[in-house]
Amino acid sequence: MALKKGTIVELEIIDAAFKGKGLAKVDGLAVFVRDTTPGDIVEARIVKKKKNYREAKLLNIITPSPHRIEPTCKHAPVCGGCSWQHIPYSKQLEFKTQQVRDHISRIGGLDESIVLEGIGAERELYYRNKMEYSIGNRRWLTEEEIKSDEFVDDAAFAAGLHAPGRFDKILNIQECHLQREESFQILDFVRSYCIEHNIEAFNTFENEGFMRHVMIRNAHHTNDFMVNLVTYRNEPDTIQALAEALLEEFPIITTIVNNINDQKNPTAVGRYEKVIHGPGYIVDHIGEFSFKIHPNAFFQTHTAQAEKLYEVTRDFADLEDGDIVYDLYCGVGTLSLFMSKPAEKVVGIELVDVAVENARFNAKENGVDNAHFIKGDMKEVFNQSVEQKYGSPDVLITDPPRAGMHPDVVKRLCELKVPKIVYVSCNSSTMARDLKELENVYNVEKVQPVDMFPQTYHIEAVAKLSLKS
Repeated sequence: MALKKGTIVELEIIDAAFKGKGLAKVDGLAVFVRDTTPGDIVEARIVKKKKNYREAKLLNIITPSPHRIEPTCKHAPVCGGCSWQHIPYSKQLEFKTQQVRDHISRIGGLDESIVLEGIGAERELYYRNKMEYSIGNRRWLTEEEIKSDEFVDDAAFAAGLHAPGRFDKILNIQECHLQREESFQILDFVRSYCIEHNIEAFNTFENEGFMRHVMIRNAHHTNDFMVNLVTYRNEPDTIQALAEALLEEFPIITTIVNNINDQKNPTAVGRYEKVIHGPGYIVDHIGEFSFKIHPNAFFQTHTAQAEKLYEVTRDFADLEDGDIVYDLYCGVGTLSLFMSKPAEKVVGIELVDVAVENARFNAKENGVDNAHFIKGDMKEVFNQSVEQKYGSPDVLITDPPRAGMHPDVVKRLCELKVPKIVYVSCNSSTMARDLKELENVYNVEKVQPVDMFPQTYHIEAVAKLSLKS
């Protein structure tokens, strides 16, 4: 069958593929379909033609899979935040674990049996400690509105999440089940308040308006709760009135911050910020260590699972008294501090200035005096001079970004011959690529998937490596 763009075809979904898309085969050719699950028989339209595969848009579910369930959230079919709500959580974990096994064997060339069963989350919903909602003056239309013969105006004060692939359209959500329930209630309150008080949403094209984002952070182990109002201009009276209304309606709020982003970039990070109420940060814990979390600071989004991820990492490292530990891509030092006992010293290396500052601050706040943090590009800083100053590592932890490690860093690890390496990854495909190179010098003993993000296709993984004899 010639699968040209626009062709409508009936497909049987046989597997869950990368990025959560369902996989079908037509005469041996792979076809990927979003919002499907293994066992579905669907009608779909080919929307992208590539040499070795096709992508298709789901039109109709002819026969639903026995694994398919009704999503908790009504926005699930169009919102990019929860792409797997139509799959039971036990099956999500199964599919994710198999995804890691596939990457380890197909890309890494390793035996998939080294991949252990994935560690699931206790909470399938309401688990995030941070949500960043966007505000704009154009809303994403529903499927019914798009198909309507009559004109439907998309102009509105819209608050929610960006429609997948659209920076200019906001899915004007009426519910959200990712963060604790007060999170959406606060967003809904801000939306209603702004409409009632004629406060304009930001216009991306014209660079005008006022409200840009509502970012909410809550601590897992304390009662701290932050609302960060991101605006295009500094209007103290407007923000003060909104803050007072929020505090009256939601006494759980412990701090309110106003980030002012008067630039064209769409981020929720302001060029400067003002503390409106409270200390301007929240405090949370990972293990025995506490962290002050400012509005724009990085902190693991799922605290409970981060603790499990770190416990796996520490178990794989199997630290002994006097060990020297290097933590590559250390971020704000959360994992470095977690690994600081019983090590003689931990040396964290990180490219981002503010992350290194936060890491040093976190070490000082927790009374950890054996953690040292170096700022610089990994492939340039991770050299013999660092070893001469801090000593050769007995254990090396690496937690690179999604793109994996730079080839020069992988080469350096092969030359360095550290006795033990623990590789923490948010992208098992790039981890598998790096493990393939490291396997020339190291034994890859086991890989442990850890699910940080239920209702999505994302999965973390931790690999344990030991130096070959």
